[in-house]
Parts: sequence; structure tokens; C-alpha cells
Amino acid sequence: MAPGASTGGAIAAGPAAASGGDAAHDTVEAAVRAQLTKALGGVRGMIEAAVPTIAFTGTYVGTEDVKLAVGAGVGAAVLLLLVRLAQRSSPQFVLNSLVGIAIAAFFALRSGKAENAFLPGIMLNAGYAAAMIFSIAVRWPVVGFVIGSVTGDPTAWRSDPGIVKLCSRLTWLLVLPCAARVAVQYPIYLADGDQSGLLGPAKIAMGWPLQVAALATMVWLLARGRTPLHSPWRQALERPPSTD
Repeated sequence: MAPGASTGGAIAAGPAAASGGDAAHDTVEAAVRAQLTKALGGVRGMIEAAVPTIAFTGTYVGTEDVKLAVGAGVGAAVLLLLVRLAQRSSPQFVLNSLVGIAIAAFFALRSGKAENAFLPGIMLNAGYAAAMIFSIAVRWPVVGFVIGSVTGDPTAWRSDPGIVKLCSRLTWLLVLPCAARVAVQYPIYLADGDQSGLLGPAKIAMGWPLQVAALATMVWLLARGRTPLHSPWRQALERPPSTD
């Protein structure tokens, strides 16, 4: 229920800069932008992560039929998966959405209340927000680990205070959409009666658009920065990921 686009031009520049393990970056911001693009799968990966959830939610709002909505979400995911397999590329983001839809359907079908399909998403966003805020408070911001997972060295970024500060700012930008979703959707969920008619549109409106806004702000922040790239971080970024 994730995470899932008009950031295309700015984000799309990342793969070109990061497509090879020997690509060099002159600033921290350029390196982070390139590595975030890898980790998020670019514009296509974000779209694939969002489409099945939108299909599920939109179908339910229109039909109030959980089974039909599940079929629409799964069908969209399967179609995207087939395209990925035909192109022999990674289906990671499609599979993530498929798992999210399955969990939502389980909650709704087990309880018999359609609005409970939206509860896992609310809980997940609350958990994400809490975890990311904690990571910032202890100066191990989540974005640093996202980048580290791509470079193959999960903690190299921690050696540079400038990078830690930048990753903290970027992590706050990921916290805000999660916190906003909980602040709006949870009170609706707690209201009397079946609130699925309100939760559905709220989920769609606060899903992809908020994610795009956060990512666009991240791109803007990264484009403005000119933090020098120090040697240990440069070596970690430019080292080809392990194939073991």
C-alpha cells in the first residue's frame, strides 16, 4: 500500500549517472540522487508500485465489492508482472503492491467490514513514520541505509556529518506523507458507520500525489546542494555492488 510522477525529468537523470559502477559524482547530492533512483526503481518502479493499489481502491469505491476490487488489483499487478517478465527485468515493485493488496483483502474479508481493508495501510504508515523519526533522532536516518544497500556498504555514509545531515532532511520528507495519511485517514476510520466511501478517495488522493510531492521536493533539495564528496563516501559509491 505503499508507497507509489511528474518527477520524471529530474529523477530520470539518475540512471544515466548511476548506470555504471565506475560513474563519478562531484557532490554528495549528485551521488544521493543517483543512488535513490536505483533504490526506488525510477519513475517506472514508482508507477508499478502504485497502479495495483489504485485499481483495488478505485474498484471498491465504485462497486463496494471487495472480491471484485481484489480481482482488479491483482489483475493489474499480474499484467505489469507479465510485462516485466517479458522484458526480463525486475518485478520487485509489482510484487510489493501485490502483497499489500493481499493483506488489505485479508483484513476486509476476515472482519466482514469493507473499511478494514484500509486499516493495514494506516497502520503501516504510522509504523513507517515512527521508525523514520526514531532513525533521525538517533542520527541514523533511514535514507542513508537505502543508499548504503545499493552501494554494498550500509554504513559508509555515516562517516561524513554532511551526508548524515542531508540524509536526515531527506528522511523528514519521507515522514511527512506517512504522518499526513495517518492524521487524515485514522479519524475517518474511527468515525461511526461504514467509512469506506471516504477512505477510498482519501487513500487515492493521499497516495501517489503525496509520494510524488515528496520525491519532487527531494529532487529539488538534491539539485540545490553542493556538498563536497569526501574520499570514503566516494569509494563506497563508486564501488560496483557485490554480485555474491
